[in-house]
Amino acid sequence: MTSTEPAATGTPIAGAASPASAPPPVEPPPAASRPRPKWMRPSLWIPPIALLAVIVAAVYVINAALGTRGFLMPRPEQVLAVYFDPKTGPEIFAALWVSAQVALVGLVFAIILGVLWAITMNLAKWVERTTFPYAVILQSIPILAVVPLIGFWFGYDFFARVVVCVLIALFPMVSTTLFGLQSVDRGMRELFQLQKASRWIVLSKLELPAALPSMFLGMRTSAGLAVVGAVVGDFFFQRGERGIGGLIATYQSRLQAPELFASILVASLFGVVIFLFFGWLGRRAVGKWYDFG
Repeated sequence: MTSTEPAATGTPIAGAASPASAPPPVEPPPAASRPRPKWMRPSLWIPPIALLAVIVAAVYVINAALGTRGFLMPRPEQVLAVYFDPKTGPEIFAALWVSAQVALVGLVFAIILGVLWAITMNLAKWVERTTFPYAVILQSIPILAVVPLIGFWFGYDFFARVVVCVLIALFPMVSTTLFGLQSVDRGMRELFQLQKASRWIVLSKLELPAALPSMFLGMRTSAGLAVVGAVVGDFFFQRGERGIGGLIATYQSRLQAPELFASILVASLFGVVIFLFFGWLGRRAVGKWYDFG
């Protein structure tokens, strides 16, 4: 018995595509260019930089116009030299660290107390009617008029400075959190009512998530106010480690203008940094579904 095997030929099988006749590979379409982040847009940075240049130029003009009294408005390079001085540089940053601790501790307490107060007012309307007017009064009272009482009641050390920070930074957290809790979409609230959700479920699953944008706006505002409170507290309560406010008062009494401007500039920059941090934190937390700015 013999087997017949097909002869190998060079003719291609019908229907098979040869390499030469294969269609060229299709190139994927170019990826769509991603929009530039908001913070990288020139329109966001150019105006502040231009204004800074104008301010620096004005400082030089004022310094030259003052003549022998030019020490009242030191030149920018004189202020920058303070940070590199082996004595005043570490002194300023050490005082800033003390004030930063006061501001951060006071901010944490202000956030916790403000959120709890707002939640309580949202759960019980009689609490809101009873206590919210006092929150407004607390915000309206000049803090400088209350500071002596704080020292009389709480002493003149670290804790008294924290109390000042809390009093200054508390109201924005209360007002913005309460606004967020009470601004829930009516349709969503009615949907939860149709499902017979408990008050705790409505608070935890609907009202608190909806209030997050307002809460982060309040944190950003309270963060800047906490720095102000720390500096104010340093001015009045100088027992213990000296903060940046106490250092500013010392330089003022000695007419050390470059050191005074350097201290003010550092305190201001710290306030800006903590303000921007909470803005970044808010964008990370709720920026995907809310234009936090």
